[in-house]
Amino acid sequence: MAGRADMSRIEDLARLYRILDALESKSNGKRALGRLGSHRDWPPMGVYFFFEPGELRTGSGSGPRLVRIGTHALKAGARSTLLRRLRQHAGNSSGTGGNHRGSIFRLLVGDALIKRDGIERYPSWGKNDGIDRSAESEMEAAVSDCLGRFLFLCLPIDDPPGPDSGRGYIERNVIALASGSHGPIVDPPSPLWLGHNSSRDKVRRSGLWNQRHVDESHDPDFLEVLDAKVAQAAKLKD
Repeated sequence: MAGRADMSRIEDLARLYRILDALESKSNGKRALGRLGSHRDWPPMGVYFFFEPGELRTGSGSGPRLVRIGTHALKAGARSTLLRRLRQHAGNSSGTGGNHRGSIFRLLVGDALIKRDGIERYPSWGKNDGIDRSAESEMEAAVSDCLGRFLFLCLPIDDPPGPDSGRGYIERNVIALASGSHGPIVDPPSPLWLGHNSSRDKVRRSGLWNQRHVDESHDPDFLEVLDAKVAQAAKLKD
């Protein structure tokens, strides 16, 4: 039974990446987070899929490996837009800083950089008390530089904010499917993956810069929904 379940998971992962390949063809290729620009024609709502330099698939096929999946405005009445959320992750447009308290993605990457390099001068990182933002500016800039090289795809889904959002359904199922927390891991992170240095157990185990949904099981039917959403998506303009 376990072997059959493992094969099903590999097949689902392979299909997920085929769907993302179709999305990429509609998106004029992946975009670098460090080059967001204004992009006035971007959709207001969507799901994003991040790929990290040096991280490749090894068990579900070939090509870049997903490292983070996310969306925004999952609370009723939320006003965050897709572009605004991506800008929170990217930091300042100049690449010189940002605010990791407004982006869990930035917080996690900064934490891993601090642990990897044995840096002790950022005791307030990730904390909300005793904050000295000026003391954190150098690390915020390092995080912006690191994340600026990540590539991503966006899937427009214009549904209203709320916990029943279709965006949330796709987000949590892609995370659950791509997570390495379900052994044996299909697409393990490379030995040099920055996330190995994370202080967060869920990041290290999942191979993703995500914490929510990494220990959940995916609903195989979500791939039909995702496929249909990609087929309906209009081409994104440069």
